[in-house]
Amino acid sequence: MKTDHILESLSKVEENPTESIIRQIRMLLNTGQLKPGDRLPAERKMAERFGVGRTHVRDALKKLEFYNILKTLPQSGSVVAGMEMTALDGLISDVLQMDSHDFYSLVEMRAILETNAARLCAIRRTEEDLREIEKAMNNYIAKVEENGSAMEEDLYFHRTIAQGSKNMVLKSMMMIITPDIMTNYNKFNVCKTNFDIPISEHRLLFEYIKNHDANGATNIMSQHLTGVLSFAKTQTLF
Repeated sequence: MKTDHILESLSKVEENPTESIIRQIRMLLNTGQLKPGDRLPAERKMAERFGVGRTHVRDALKKLEFYNILKTLPQSGSVVAGMEMTALDGLISDVLQMDSHDFYSLVEMRAILETNAARLCAIRRTEEDLREIEKAMNNYIAKVEENGSAMEEDLYFHRTIAQGSKNMVLKSMMMIITPDIMTNYNKFNVCKTNFDIPISEHRLLFEYIKNHDANGATNIMSQHLTGVLSFAKTQTLF
């Protein structure tokens, strides 16, 4: 479908611009007006059509890209990822709704998934995986040094490790709980802390994965998540 036809299907947004933009993109996916591989209009044109600044459009696209709903291709801009429509719709629902699950249960599940992801990644990672993990780690460190907060960059670093595990079910489960984790991390200000420790742990984790040290990677990932797991327990009533 040509991008001008997509533009015609979009309408102005008022309240919660980023969320409204995501909902309209979801509508186009549900009705088949957007399919995997289709290219979205340019940010500038969508901003004009939505009646908002380009920042809101960029934020919506960034969030959809973070969850692999969209991907950015050189010379093509934002393109719909090649996922099954039912899975895509479910993932967008997670992005929008962010149901209020028990915080401790979320962090506990994250620890279970990520310690195993680290172990498998150390065993199975390729050189390409290692480059992506290192790039994500450096982006995280740069963002922390820039403004002291880098939650999305942190979670992306962990996602690259899950990718390197070569277990796509494990990675998918991590992606399902990520929206709720981000919501609760913001709610409880989990990331307002000393960043020297997580940065050093990220670097150690990278080195263990680089050296195919499965036990080391498992242990440092467990240590990395111990603090937030303990904090979550204090916020949860059993």
